[in-house]
Amino acid sequence: MNSQHGMSRRRMLGALAGVAGAAAVGATGLGTPAVAGNGLLVPTGKRGIILYSVRDRISAAPDATGVPYGFERVLARLAEIGYKEVEFAGYTQHTSILGRQITPEEIRKILDDNGLRANGSHASVPGTVNPTTIAQFEQTLDTAEILGMTHIGTGSDPTGSNYKADWDAAVDRWNTFGEMAAARGLKLYTHNHDAAYDFLRDSGPLDAQGRPTRSSGVRKLEYFIARTNPEWVWFEMDIYWAHVAQHRFRSYTDPDGVTQTSIFDPLAVVAAQTIRFPLFHAKDGTYDPASAAGYAMVPLGEGDIDYGNFFANMGAKGYHNPMWEQDNAPGGATDPGRSLRYAEISYQHMSGLRGCRWRRPCRPA
Repeated sequence: MNSQHGMSRRRMLGALAGVAGAAAVGATGLGTPAVAGNGLLVPTGKRGIILYSVRDRISAAPDATGVPYGFERVLARLAEIGYKEVEFAGYTQHTSILGRQITPEEIRKILDDNGLRANGSHASVPGTVNPTTIAQFEQTLDTAEILGMTHIGTGSDPTGSNYKADWDAAVDRWNTFGEMAAARGLKLYTHNHDAAYDFLRDSGPLDAQGRPTRSSGVRKLEYFIARTNPEWVWFEMDIYWAHVAQHRFRSYTDPDGVTQTSIFDPLAVVAAQTIRFPLFHAKDGTYDPASAAGYAMVPLGEGDIDYGNFFANMGAKGYHNPMWEQDNAPGGATDPGRSLRYAEISYQHMSGLRGCRWRRPCRPA
């Protein structure tokens, strides 16, 4: 599979060089915006939400709170707010709503009735390739087609390992399932967390299990990007977790045992291959250097991540699909309306992103 579907060594090194070259934008990615004037950075039809952010209301049983519950009511409310795209995080709701589980065909009708488009799902990509898992993945693709998706993905990294051999195996597996998705007109994407941007263990002395203990300085997901087939494997950057990676993974031990400093630049990674990132999670956070993650999640627009600059400088304006996400949006029994309230606040900020630094006046064109 590596020789047939992966990249040649020369092509891989060229791709990695492109990532390194783009990193010259700066360690924080906070350069001068490339878009002049006050043009919208996220067109109306591209404003999305992953339903994980409002999972409490999707899964809620009918209640007397007055807050929408279940797919029909929650999707109607999101459309009323202004969202046009949704990314799924499961296809089930409380069975008491219909007396049974809802079907993908029924969800599709709700989407159509509200002018919404399904543009992705954090479904399951099998960890092995065999006849059983291939058949299971075909069923995943069937559901995606019923819902009218153009992308299908997973909420997990391709592998949780730090080691090159495991990432090579993930490359082969994802090329296989990515080719299956492409045959259906779908783009298979992987969603990142911060650990995917740690440094690949690919060199140096071996440990007791025969695994490398040091790094050449290549980050795990950048290695994966360079090795996978660009026509079959795509990416959804969670911009919040990418900034957490910038905070956490700042040095590595090189093959000679010397500590090297390398600051991760999320914007540069996207700018180097912007078409391979059709989707984003637009998740905001307040900077907290004393915490392990470096950030604390808040509604979009209430944090310190400069989304205006990010979207202005990543290239291919109008191509990308940002999905608002906030893992901690649900307010529980004490505040059942919080996740939908945060959804409205975040939509207002997403719709206000323009061709200038966020929360700063736009200069005249």
